[in-house]
Amino acid sequence: MPKILIIDDEKSIRNSLRDILEYEKFKIDDADNGKAGLDLIRNNDYDLVLCDIKMPNMDGIEVLDRITILKPDMAVIMVSGHGTLDTAVEAIKKGAFDFIQKPLDLNRLLVSVRNAMDRTDLMTETKQLKKKISKTMNSDIIGDSKAIEEIKEMISKVAPTDARVLITGDNGTGKELVARQLFKSSARSKEAFVEVNCAAIPSELIESELFGHEKGAFTSAIKQRQGKFEQANKGTLFLDEIGDMSLSAQAKVLRALQENKITRVGGDKEIKVDVRVIAATNKDLKEEIAKGNFREDLFHRLSVILIKNPSLNDRSEDIPILLEHFNRLISKNQGITEKEFTKDAVIALQKTNWTGNVREFANVIERLIILCDSTITGKDVETYSNANA
Repeated sequence: MPKILIIDDEKSIRNSLRDILEYEKFKIDDADNGKAGLDLIRNNDYDLVLCDIKMPNMDGIEVLDRITILKPDMAVIMVSGHGTLDTAVEAIKKGAFDFIQKPLDLNRLLVSVRNAMDRTDLMTETKQLKKKISKTMNSDIIGDSKAIEEIKEMISKVAPTDARVLITGDNGTGKELVARQLFKSSARSKEAFVEVNCAAIPSELIESELFGHEKGAFTSAIKQRQGKFEQANKGTLFLDEIGDMSLSAQAKVLRALQENKITRVGGDKEIKVDVRVIAATNKDLKEEIAKGNFREDLFHRLSVILIKNPSLNDRSEDIPILLEHFNRLISKNQGITEKEFTKDAVIALQKTNWTGNVREFANVIERLIILCDSTITGKDVETYSNANA
């Protein structure tokens, strides 16, 4: 039964909401002030919180701020009899799911509650899916070609150390998988593995993302925030697509690697960090250095150990074992029986030009499994491997 917490200093409001929501088959707890509500949130898992804004000692906006820290995914609906448009906008900006004015409209309330519950269910499903994906990403590196065996041997030697590693290779070759395998086999495996996709973060935000910021450092910095270096303290920081990082951020990363200290944006306090850094890129960093796009001193700091991932075209002998792996994994995820691939299908897969590497290969296998009959032939491979061409 879904659980809802009501935080309101007016007993009549709490009782009215309880009657309405218990009739709708929700389990209800209530608190008459913000502090008591936060104590309940710390010790219980709620699907939704209904919180009044105007309360003595601690108002609802402060309660909302605390909830976003304690339980970032928790849905909160703010309720107020003194609401203005500015108040509503502030509440939504701070993470509230909705804002409802008193006196409460029953239909409006129930629609908002149901929408919030749908959001909570969706987030739960997303988390479960991410766990499945994480398990897949954490699986052992698949293949027994000479190139893959060399990478496995390199990982076994390097992982137990704190040496920095630079992983290179084209998109889809599994650079993140190598990074996670290094982490799993390291002495830091029980600590955090924090990933930053440098290409996905705007250049003006990358420094805040990496090093954190102090409250008021810039317009939207409404509170202090830890960066990825601090979050990865004692653990491993994976800087993916580091070739796309701005020169300004590169300078700060270099200092962090040299001194094991960082400074938050807008701050002057030095913070010690103990982080193992693994970086990856699909770019030729020596070429980027020649162009003035990448710092040579940072390259040498990052590339204590270099691991180059081979393209799938360069290890086509691994395709049968990759096929077996993805056939089993995808069929299980789709809830269907594993398909049979004929010998000519395997040969066709080996002859295909895999410009997208293992990522493209996995997509094609999934397409074949979904669209083809129980036996998949070479003709099927030729038809569906070119479906996006």
